Amino acid sequence: MTRLTRFVVVLFAVLCGMLSAGPAQAHKPSDSYLTLTVGAQGITGQWDIALRDLDFAIGLDADGDGNITWGELRAKHADIAAYALARLAVQGDGAACAIAPGGQLVDDHTDGAYTVIALKVDCPKPPAALALSYRLFADLDPQHRGLLKLESHGQTRTAVLGPQAPTQTFELQTISLVDQFLAYAREGVFHIWIGYDHILFLLSLLLPAVLLWRAGVWHAAASFRAGFIDVLKIVTSFTVAHSITLSLATLGVVSLPSRWVESAIAASVVLAALNNVVPVFRGRRWTVAFGFGLIHGFGFASVLADLGLPQGALLLALVGFNLGVEVGQLTIVSAFLPLAFGLRRTWLYQRLVLVSGSLLIALIAGIWLAERVFNFKLLPF
Repeated sequence: MTRLTRFVVVLFAVLCGMLSAGPAQAHKPSDSYLTLTVGAQGITGQWDIALRDLDFAIGLDADGDGNITWGELRAKHADIAAYALARLAVQGDGAACAIAPGGQLVDDHTDGAYTVIALKVDCPKPPAALALSYRLFADLDPQHRGLLKLESHGQTRTAVLGPQAPTQTFELQTISLVDQFLAYAREGVFHIWIGYDHILFLLSLLLPAVLLWRAGVWHAAASFRAGFIDVLKIVTSFTVAHSITLSLATLGVVSLPSRWVESAIAASVVLAALNNVVPVFRGRRWTVAFGFGLIHGFGFASVLADLGLPQGALLLALVGFNLGVEVGQLTIVSAFLPLAFGLRRTWLYQRLVLVSGSLLIALIAGIWLAERVFNFKLLPF
C-alpha cells in the first residue's frame, strides 16, 4: 500500500467517524430563497430565510439555550417580517409595489431550518417589467446571496441578488431559449469564480504542471508544450468527471448528502495540495482530477438546484451552466499557465509558490474541512 493510499484510507476513516459523531450540517454560504410568481391575479411568492442568519441579526433564541423553538419563532414573526421586508423593494414599470407578508412556516433545507414567509405583491397595474432591490443582511454579511426564482408566462428565470448586484430589473415578456441559456451560463462562470474550494483544488493540480519531478527534486519543464499537455489532461479529466456527476445529480439519477459532498470537496483540496509537497501521483495528476472531479460535480449540482431549474428547458439550463463553469475554469487556466511557465526556473516559483503555496492551500482547506464537519465558522470565505 502506497503512502498516499494509506493517507487517504486514514483520512476517510477519520472523516467517516466525524460525520457519524453528530448531527452537524455541512457548511454552506448564507443564502435566502425568494420565489415570485406573476399570474393573472397578481404576484405571489415566498421567501425562505435561514433561522441561523435571523438569529444573528435580530435574536430568536430567547432563552439562549442554542435551540430555537416554535414558540420562540412564533413570538418573533412580526419582527422577522418587518426586518425582511424593510430590505426588499419591488417596482413594476418604475412604480413602487406594496409587499404584504402572509403566514410563516418552517422548512428544512440541506443546511438547517428556514422560516418561510408568504408574500403578496400589489403593483399599481400589471407590470411588463419588475425591478427588485435586495439588501437582506447586507450590513452583516457581504457574502450573503438571495437566490431568486421568477416565474412568468410559464417560464422560469433565476438570478443571484446581493451586495454585488443589489438592484436588478427583469422583463416579464416571454424569454427566449437563448436568453435562458446565457443566463445559466453566466451563473456557471460566476460560481466557479467565487467557488474558492474549486479554484484552490484546480490550482493545486496546476502548480506542478510546468515542473518535472526527478531524483527527489522539482526541475523546470523544458518546453511550454509539455506543461500545456499536462494542463490539458488535468482540465479535461476534471471537466469530464464533474460533468458526469453534475448531470446525474441534476436529473435526479444519483443523490448524495450535501454534508458529505462539501466535506469531501475540502478533503480533495487538502490531498491535492499535499501531493505537491510529497509527490506520489507525479505524472498521474489527471487521475486525481478525475476522481475528485466526480465529487466536485455534486457540489456544482447543489448550486444549480438552488438556482432553480426551468422545467421546460432543463437540458438547456444544465448545458448552459456547465459551459459557464468551463469558461470560468479556462479563464483561470489561461491566466495561470503563461505566468507559471515564465517563473518555473526561479526559486520564487519552485519553493515559495509551489511548496509554501501548497502548504497554505492545505491549511485553508483543512480549516474548511473542520468547519463543514463540525458546523462552525472561522474563515470569512
